[in-house]
Amino acid sequence: MELYELTVHELRDKLAKKEITSEDITKSYIKRIEEKEPDVKAFVNTTLDDALKNAQEVDKKIKAGENVSSLAGIPIGIKDNICTKGVKTTCSSRMLENFVSPYDATVMEKIKEQDLVMLGKLNMDEFAMGASTEYSYFKKTSNPWDLNKVPGGSSGGSAAAVAADMVPWALGSDTGGSVRQPSSFCGTVGLKPTYGLVSRYGLVAFASSLDQIGPITKDVEDNAILLNIIAGHDRRDSTSANIEKKDYTKALKNDVKGLKIGIPKEYFGEGINPEVKEAVMAVAKKYEELGATVEECSISVTDYALATYYIIACAEASSNLGRFDGIRYGYRTENFSNLKDIYRNSRSEGFGSEVKRRIILGTYVLSSGYYDAYYKKAQKVRTLVKQAFKELFKKYDVLLTPTSPTVAFDIGTRSNNPLEMYLADICTVSINIGGVPAISVPCGLDSQGMPIGFQLIGNHFDEETLYRAAYTYEKNTNFRENKPTFKK
Repeated sequence: MELYELTVHELRDKLAKKEITSEDITKSYIKRIEEKEPDVKAFVNTTLDDALKNAQEVDKKIKAGENVSSLAGIPIGIKDNICTKGVKTTCSSRMLENFVSPYDATVMEKIKEQDLVMLGKLNMDEFAMGASTEYSYFKKTSNPWDLNKVPGGSSGGSAAAVAADMVPWALGSDTGGSVRQPSSFCGTVGLKPTYGLVSRYGLVAFASSLDQIGPITKDVEDNAILLNIIAGHDRRDSTSANIEKKDYTKALKNDVKGLKIGIPKEYFGEGINPEVKEAVMAVAKKYEELGATVEECSISVTDYALATYYIIACAEASSNLGRFDGIRYGYRTENFSNLKDIYRNSRSEGFGSEVKRRIILGTYVLSSGYYDAYYKKAQKVRTLVKQAFKELFKKYDVLLTPTSPTVAFDIGTRSNNPLEMYLADICTVSINIGGVPAISVPCGLDSQGMPIGFQLIGNHFDEETLYRAAYTYEKNTNFRENKPTFKK
């Protein structure tokens, strides 16, 4: 077995026994990237020379007997909307094509404290707006299972790179499902943490009240390990939760006896692919066999979640992206004769079609005469969604749903139909509105050999129960052993 096929905890154990070096691991991944990147196109840019130097530095520290992290020397990939000092952070947009970040995001500081080795910045939908990674200015990422299909989005580069064994794990960001949905499409494990658990400092904002950085990994144990690294209070983020630091790996117990699982019927209605529904119901049956209590429940307010999400997200995007005007930040047009031309042409040329669409929609719902009718009403519905989750978690430990209504779709089939693309988020957006955590875990393949993922939703700051349930399912099934085919 090649080193790039191993999980992080397997690599960590081999490093601890001195069976391998960080340089060995990094060279293995560099070779894999050189082999598979031309097909998958997961990276916006790679930092392979620096990665090899950093790996060699870690090996020197270990040889010298210095006290280093148990994860020192493990490679990682970073979504390209997370600021990384001295490296381009483009958000896959022409607007930030040449932006080199002068500072590290908090999560990057934590990554560097552990001496992890960054292999590069990963492709995404422009400014994280999309569900397929087709809206990147630079390239369209392909799904490693079928190169003609999308990897999901907006963290499609992160999920595709993990699935293709080009990185052992990666960071993504999740505003309405952008970690979980590509994880479902690519057969990886993706967690959207509770809002406030992971600092947003240094994450280029899309919708500030919804964004959350999350880990994408090969298995549940690696996911818990990466959350251990990135979670924690940050005084530089006013929305960061000041709660006690936890070790999420302690929750990894192969036992769900007595666990109460609710299945919201609204997530299994019209538009859900029959094979996806069948696979997720098989998950419910498996949990019952393992000793959990499973029953149907209702969360009817989710019928309004998609509309609520797009009103709030677009409104916040309109505000957050106002700074990119050709003067203060980002791309500046060469075609201007006055100040108004600079603003108009810089934004017209610098932003892609989906970003413009969301800015226009957000500006509209915030405008005089429409604020009360749309934005204010959406915030009221948001409160109802939070209350609905709160009531359900009085009765259930976790909720079980599909991650996505479908498996990965063909490249180009939805990118010209925004409404159809937005429906890809229907199973995930309510979690961001409610601020609760959720994890996507592989649960099989459809008749075409494409991955299917199920979603577990937990109560605020109860990632431990999610990990326990996900870990137990993973240990009692063999779906993680499925590998991408790179079908052309």
